Amino acid sequence: MSIKTTTAVVSTLGCLLLLSCSGCMLPNNGIGPSIGFMAYPIPVSPYFQKQFEDEYHNQERYARMPVLGPIAPGVPCTAMDPPSDDEVMRALEDARRVQGGYPLLHEVQRNNVRIVVEPISDYVDPPRVYPLIGPAQLHHAHYKCNVYYTETTRVGWPIPYTVTDEETMETVYIDHDHLHMVGNLDPGPGTGYPENVVTPPQ
Repeated sequence: MSIKTTTAVVSTLGCLLLLSCSGCMLPNNGIGPSIGFMAYPIPVSPYFQKQFEDEYHNQERYARMPVLGPIAPGVPCTAMDPPSDDEVMRALEDARRVQGGYPLLHEVQRNNVRIVVEPISDYVDPPRVYPLIGPAQLHHAHYKCNVYYTETTRVGWPIPYTVTDEETMETVYIDHDHLHMVGNLDPGPGTGYPENVVTPPQ
C-alpha cells in the first residue's frame, strides 16, 4: 500500500471519528428524538419572511374593523383617526408592487416624501342588526391621500443609468369604516364608556 493511499484511509477514518464524537452523524442510533430531514437547515428567502411580517402588521393594525361605543347625544359624530403615514405608504406599496426593486439590477427609491390627507366623506348609516355583533351603526370615513415624492430609478444591467423624477405624485384612497354600538348597553367597569346610554333615533 502506497503512502498516499495510507494517508487517505487514515484521514477518512479520522473524519468519521470526529463526526461520531461531535454528534453530527447521519443515523440517530436510537438515541434521542429524531425529526428526519427537518434536522438540517433549509435556506429560506427573506422575501417570504417579509411577506409574512407585512401580512401580520396589516392584520394587526389596519385590516380589522373596531366596534366602538355608542354615539353620545349632542356630540359631533366625526372620525378622529385619519390614515397615518405608515398606512398610506403601505397602501401605496401594495398598489404599485414596488418595494425597493432588485439590488444592482433595478432599484427604486422615494425621497422627499410629502403626504396630504383630504377627507372625502364622513357619515353614519341608520342602525341595523349585524351578525355576531347585534344592533350597531356603520360609520363611514373615506380619505383621499396624495403622496408627493422624488422617485429615483437606478438600472444596473445591461446598460447602467439613473433616472430621477422630481414631481412624482400618487393618489391612494383609504376607508376607515367602523361600527358604533346602539341601545341600552352595560359594557361593565373599566371600558371607558358610560353605562345605559341610549342613542337617539337618526
